[in-house]
Formats: sequence, structure tokens, C-alpha cells
Amino acid sequence: MPSDKLNVRKGDEVMVIAGKDRSMKGSPKRGRVLEVNPDKSRIIVDGLNIMKRAVRQTQQIRQAGIVESPGPIHISNVMLVCPSCDAPTRVGHRARDDGQKVRVCKKCGKDIDE
Repeated sequence: MPSDKLNVRKGDEVMVIAGKDRSMKGSPKRGRVLEVNPDKSRIIVDGLNIMKRAVRQTQQIRQAGIVESPGPIHISNVMLVCPSCDAPTRVGHRARDDGQKVRVCKKCGKDIDE
């Protein structure tokens, strides 16, 4: 999947719609995208899909123990949150008059890329 066709980019706010981090009660979990891997169709979201890993003490890591870090989530399990209407939305694509391609919110119709 080419990276220019992805609906989610680094720095976007996303909401989890499927998987273990989807909240059944209360508001769904949200977070900022830290990293995008278009080859595997996965993203890393800050504060979601926390994985625990035991690490040994090395010269780089002074403190041994269990380290928590966010793990990858499949891109189909999240939905982009529109910055203008603050709602999870599907994403459309449109070309501007100057020829630049931008992402468009399907709910409010405004450009996501500023």
C-alpha cells in the first residue's frame, strides 16, 4: 500500500474501533500516531496496545526490569479523528486548485491537512 494513499499519518489523532483496546463501556480510547508502517499496514499509537518486556541491564539501559512500550495496531482497527469536528470519520481525498492532494473529512467536508 503506497504511503500517499494511507488515511492515517504520523501525528494524527485516532480512535480505536476494534481489538483489545476498544472500550466497551465509556468513551473509546484515543491517541496520537507515533509511527506508521505502510508495508505491514500497522501503526503505533501513544498509550495504546501497551506491551511489557523484560530487559537486562546493559550500558545503554542502566535499570533492568519490565519496560512498557506501545505495540503496533493494524490500521483497520483505528479511525481518524477529524481535528475540526472532533469526531471519528472516514477519509476522502481531493486535489486542490494548485494540484496538491489533501485528505478530507467525510462528516464536515473540511480539509484534514492544513
